[in-house]
Amino acid sequence: MKKSMSNQNKSLIVRAPAKINLHLEVLGLRNDGYHELAMIMQSISLSDYIEMYPNIEGSITLQTNIDNLTIGEDNLIIKAAKMLKEISGDKSLGVKINLIKNIPIGAGLAGGSTDAAAILIGLNSLWGLNYKLEYLENISSRIGSDIPFCIQGGRQLCFGRGEVLEKVESFNSNLGVILVKDPTVQVSTPWAYNKYKELFESDYLTEEYAFERKRNLVRTSNWIKHNLNEPFSLINDLQKVVLPVTPSVQNALDIFSNIPDCVAYAMSGSGPSCFGLFRDLNMANATLNKCKDTFTQSGLTAWSCSMQSEGITTIDQ
Repeated sequence: MKKSMSNQNKSLIVRAPAKINLHLEVLGLRNDGYHELAMIMQSISLSDYIEMYPNIEGSITLQTNIDNLTIGEDNLIIKAAKMLKEISGDKSLGVKINLIKNIPIGAGLAGGSTDAAAILIGLNSLWGLNYKLEYLENISSRIGSDIPFCIQGGRQLCFGRGEVLEKVESFNSNLGVILVKDPTVQVSTPWAYNKYKELFESDYLTEEYAFERKRNLVRTSNWIKHNLNEPFSLINDLQKVVLPVTPSVQNALDIFSNIPDCVAYAMSGSGPSCFGLFRDLNMANATLNKCKDTFTQSGLTAWSCSMQSEGITTIDQ
């Protein structure tokens, strides 16, 4: 596909929000070796920002405000840009990328995935490719299972290995979120899934009808669309393997369990980030102010966030 030359003097800033897992069940193993999952993902306001400046020399470069973040071929941003360029068939397409990273690395918040999603959305516009969102979601799953969700974001049911999406069209998006993480700790997602398999493979479901029964239970969860007036429990199967070896996760969950206004709490993804849900952002802000010393004394960095009804958004310059 030929690019639109009118876009060559254009630059973009793209906002890439983090996600939390409101539900994560490991159902079993797929034929391709990945785990079959049943999840509910939710976009939150904590976001990275990516600046993109096009060129017609064909070079793709990345710089960032984080010293210890790789900017080479293994970065999902570079992978996404090169994949889109290859699909376009136009070798002259290039871009200079500046990543302003606010989402902590290795935190179970899809920081790398949302950045890759932002690249696909941004370059689709910047390079004048005009691919449909559904097509971008489809190709994005080649490089990361969370990327399809991150493109449109909001609240979605995520099945398969995370790439099979069912959007929740109407839901309570006014909930406030307190997000916490020990900045010195990261958890490898492959390690978490491998450890879960090692410990719980004997419990795995093996038949499609059993997978679908679990999916239907998630689809019909009575709290997905409605207000959360009473405390309730969230499920994250990976918490079972991360919590015993990550004291900061236990500390975070213990703190949330003792906050009266917290209606639910859990670890997000493969951790070690944890979150608590509150009636609204004002309540989350007030609680964070009240509990800031408690989080700090436990070695936890804390943010108050709002839930978001969309994923990647672009800002023209």
